[in-house]
Amino acid sequence: MRQTLAALLSGVLFSVGLVVSGMTQPAKVIGFLDFAGDWDPSLVFVLGAAAAVYFVGLRFAKRHRPGRLQLPTRSDIDVSLVAGAALFGIGWGLAGYCPGAGIASVGAGSSSALTFIVAMSVGMAVHHVVVVRRAHHVLLQRRSGHA
Repeated sequence: MRQTLAALLSGVLFSVGLVVSGMTQPAKVIGFLDFAGDWDPSLVFVLGAAAAVYFVGLRFAKRHRPGRLQLPTRSDIDVSLVAGAALFGIGWGLAGYCPGAGIASVGAGSSSALTFIVAMSVGMAVHHVVVVRRAHHVLLQRRSGHA
């Protein structure tokens, strides 16, 4: 129950931060991403604050929960990482929503955010079917000696 309450409070705080910073306003986000046009640099402070909170939180978690913290072990940059980052950036630039802001905006009754969340969910499902299941199939073939 305590973990659930902590997760709920964290989610509420995150949503409030998104709303206060303007990250739930697609026009503001698109203005931030429009370097060639009328660039709005105000979201740099939001991103900087997020990085600072993550930096402090990570140090805290490493110190107080060393056995429970799972960090990525890979550090290489591959095609999947670059393609995923590009796809995320293109979607963010076109829609003006990232996943967190989209979900928060759905809670506020935004139909455009709902469209974004549905499209994102479909994309995640397609990725799962095409990439994850294919990788699982290849792994099973290798284990059985048919590859």
